[in-house]
Amino acid sequence: MRIISGQYKGRRLTAPKKLPVRPTTDMAKEALFNILNNRYYFDAVSVLDLFSGTGNISYEFASRGTEHITAVDTHHACVKFINQTASEFNMPIQVLKSDVFKYLESTNLPKFTIIFADPPYAFPLEDFSNIPALVFKNKLLENEGVLIIEHSKHTNLSYLEYYSYSKSYGGNVFSFFENPEETGSNE
Repeated sequence: MRIISGQYKGRRLTAPKKLPVRPTTDMAKEALFNILNNRYYFDAVSVLDLFSGTGNISYEFASRGTEHITAVDTHHACVKFINQTASEFNMPIQVLKSDVFKYLESTNLPKFTIIFADPPYAFPLEDFSNIPALVFKNKLLENEGVLIIEHSKHTNLSYLEYYSYSKSYGGNVFSFFENPEETGSNE
């Protein structure tokens, strides 16, 4: 796994082999950040990285200047690895060991500009659908914010409420969810 842009561009990170993860490929990550780069100034956003695994996405945001990053994962070894890496590189990543769904149901959560979720590809559709349901029910996105769910090309999320569009890169798909009332508020 490598950081593809920003302050730590080119740095390679090696996660322990025993982690139960499937990091986003460099090709897919680069394409995703090209989309986001055309829409946001990374030093002006807040990011929530759900099912953060190795922290691959959080490191990329931190390398590009994002100061407010929260990474949530339930696996102790993943949380430990992200904490160690963030500390080593002095990255502003707050790491929480929590079940993602319990976290999203918490009260008094801040709003985020970008929420990225990379759940296990084998998740049941009901679990995939609970992610946007909880994010929008609890109003966790800022105005002009976006929820991005990474999933397999064999999973279709286009029927879910707040779905906007998808982009495919190899076997990876990023589905984007937005609140039309909020995204249209500047018109």
